[in-house]
Amino acid sequence: MRRTHHTGTMPPGPGLTGNDANRTEPMARPLINRFFHARRALLATAAVAALGSFALAHAAYNVWTGEYTFTKAELQSAVEKRFPTTLRYGELVSVQLSHPRLVLDEATNRITTQMDAAISNTILPSPPVNGTLALNSGVRYDATQRAVLLDNPTVQQVQVQGMSQYNEQLNAIGAVVAQQLLKDYPLYTFKPEELRFNGKDVQPGAITVAADGIRVKLDLR
Repeated sequence: MRRTHHTGTMPPGPGLTGNDANRTEPMARPLINRFFHARRALLATAAVAALGSFALAHAAYNVWTGEYTFTKAELQSAVEKRFPTTLRYGELVSVQLSHPRLVLDEATNRITTQMDAAISNTILPSPPVNGTLALNSGVRYDATQRAVLLDNPTVQQVQVQGMSQYNEQLNAIGAVVAQQLLKDYPLYTFKPEELRFNGKDVQPGAITVAADGIRVKLDLR
């Protein structure tokens, strides 16, 4: 029987020959490119999602302006914790205060707190006299407390039904209320970690009152 001797070269099988592989290489490139483009898009989406999570976790801080912002609703909620309350003026007058309403004045960089007031005589059994009181305050930062405070509140307006002839006395009562109620009242107290970024300490600087909230600029120590 005659034997067949095989050389080192294998016969072509069902796979691709070198010429076939060369012909398909340009066809494979678009697929590879699409794969890497899709991968980059996926990584970019993940990065945006992570940034979004950071923004939600630090919603009060604007990384672009270097400011903490507090909305009017947040400030309103902070002030409401002080109410309702009852204060005494001398031995005869009791003032019950409730329903605070904030007005943010961008022009003067101040905050007005309007509230309902019920004035009673603590000795004579008579119904309280109802009215409204408006206190006007600045805003400042206190480093010791790490807090944004209402500063030096003053009487802006006192209106009491049927007692216009007693305006001087009512303003005197309002001045006492302003000092007892809102003097150095904290609108927000910073946590230590909120005043440290990338290993550096920062401190609140300029405070700007806007119609929709306040902005607190951060400065390096």
